[in-house]
Amino acid sequence: MKQLRYILEAIVLYVFFGICFLLTPVPASNLGGFIGRTVGPRLAASRKARRNLDLALPGLPDAEKSRIITDMWDNLGRVIAEYPHLEKIARTRVSVINEGIITKTIDAGQGAVFIAAHQANWEIDMTTLHVRFNVVPNLTYRAPNNPMTDYLLEYARTLGGRIKAIPKARSSGRDLMTVMKNKEYLGILIDQKYHEGIAVDFFGYPAMTNPIAVVLCQKYNTPLIPVQNRRTGPAQFELTAYPPMRLFDGSGEPLPVADVLKEANGMIQDWIVLDPGQWLWLHRRWDLK
Repeated sequence: MKQLRYILEAIVLYVFFGICFLLTPVPASNLGGFIGRTVGPRLAASRKARRNLDLALPGLPDAEKSRIITDMWDNLGRVIAEYPHLEKIARTRVSVINEGIITKTIDAGQGAVFIAAHQANWEIDMTTLHVRFNVVPNLTYRAPNNPMTDYLLEYARTLGGRIKAIPKARSSGRDLMTVMKNKEYLGILIDQKYHEGIAVDFFGYPAMTNPIAVVLCQKYNTPLIPVQNRRTGPAQFELTAYPPMRLFDGSGEPLPVADVLKEANGMIQDWIVLDPGQWLWLHRRWDLK
């Protein structure tokens, strides 16, 4: 039964990708948004999103929480529909704020780790770095259980292999260290629960957060650059690069990893509050009942 479900899921996704490929980016995004906001709120997963909203933003009226959940599904539908157009969107439909931070980092030749969240279309982040700044970045990703859908999504997010993808797994440590030793560029989304991480405050509750980005940057003395992704329209985005985070104290000693992660989580929290409908509320971010 699982194999049959995987096959059916793959067929639906491949057909949808084919339709979106035939469309231009904006109509494809609008189609995905329509499907997302029409179907998504009716799915059982919306209950998880509601529980997360009740924890993170308890003061909001129920109607506002329902609107945020609808907006979240609208955004997620758009993300999926925009996969076939990632390169074109990154090349022509992304505004980069504080572009000088990125160019200065590239000119320094140190490599860098870019941290971001599941906001707007998070797949655009490293695609933009590749097509606009002419570098070959690496990205980490969590593979879906279905290997057939995993193949299609990985092909799309890596632009057919031009971007290097490293699956999130214990065995990936060696690949990540190679990236750092070679002074390459790495993108990590740090807003998912990581069971073996560090408990850091996020919306007032401890959230297990992956420390790997901070650990690598301190070990290899590499800049850690936060990037905020904001959707400004159908297949239209604004990426804001922030100055590298402080990783060492005045004497050159590494700051506590938890302190750096707390600051990073605080930035992401501020981004989410500005437009909560653009964040993916479906993750089980907190170990709370």
